[in-house]
Amino acid sequence: MQAYRVETVVTQNGVLTLKGIPFRAGDKVEVIILSYPHKRKGEKPYPLRGKPVHYVAPFDSVAENEWEIMR
Repeated sequence: MQAYRVETVVTQNGVLTLKGIPFRAGDKVEVIILSYPHKRKGEKPYPLRGKPVHYVAPFDSVAENEWEIMR
């Protein structure tokens, strides 16, 4: 099965119109609808960028039971 990607906008009454798709009348197709994430105005994409970083004892050793990856 081949996939074809078409981007369109939902009209005010909730109708989607697809034009120029490579199928003939009567072909059976599957439709999956994905929405784009909404971007909020004024929201920073990286909220921690530019924030100061403070390391507590960065050169001390870490006990094996404190490693998160080992859990």
